Amino acid sequence: MYRYYGNLPPPPLRNYFTFFSIMAPYDRLGYWGRPTSTLDWCEENYAVSFYIAEFWNTVSNLIMIVPPLYGALQTFRDGIEIRFVLAFLGIAAVGVGSWCFHMTLQYEMQLLDELPMIYSGCIFLYCVYECFKQEKTVHFLLITILLGFSISVTLVYLQWKEPVFHQVVYGMLVSCLVLRSLFIVSWVYPNLRRLAYTSLAVFLLGFALWNIDNLFCSTLQSARKRVPPLVGAMTQFHALWHILTGLGSYLHVLFSLQIRITYLKHRSYVKVSMGF
Repeated sequence: MYRYYGNLPPPPLRNYFTFFSIMAPYDRLGYWGRPTSTLDWCEENYAVSFYIAEFWNTVSNLIMIVPPLYGALQTFRDGIEIRFVLAFLGIAAVGVGSWCFHMTLQYEMQLLDELPMIYSGCIFLYCVYECFKQEKTVHFLLITILLGFSISVTLVYLQWKEPVFHQVVYGMLVSCLVLRSLFIVSWVYPNLRRLAYTSLAVFLLGFALWNIDNLFCSTLQSARKRVPPLVGAMTQFHALWHILTGLGSYLHVLFSLQIRITYLKHRSYVKVSMGF
């Protein structure tokens, strides 16, 4: 859907799979001008701030930036393998990219959000699939495969600007992570089931809210107009998706980190607290 405003040209009309993305109304212009991204989510643009296109979808990314940066710093200080530092930094990179995307709704910033999701997913895969190796070993073949996969996805996505392609590829990476994690807690370390299942449950809840935000966008927008702004903010389910997937990803890195230090028989252990 789109609207025409004065002498400004309307945004291009694109065909989308309704299940994956419902375009928000092109209701007002802000600091960053007309959106050029191939996706525009359910939050109304520039409704809160002239400088931030989707306010709640933007600030919710703090959960994907601050705790992972702390996790990366603490992991580095503890002398744990660099792969886990990169995993935490991968989450933070997604958070920064998502912040820039939702703040501007510009295509270049969309890529800064979506492509790091693929790169960080590959880092997660390396961590969880290489957890049962001797210390300081590097699997160069797996690194080459994952790097080649990431580059291939990037090149295809730059030419074929279809959001569903990115979403399917990311879903494949998440599925590989889930299957590997379930295998480990079922046959190797059943004592880690609580951490693994919590991470998965939090992520799946976020995914459910992401779909609700897409499928019932018009209903949610109508409801927000009838309630106080702070109450309406609680219906910004895409923002809640950021919070829950950020937390779920953080817990997954802790899970893979606990597997690794348990296998290496280190005395240290992972502890989850409110301050991360």
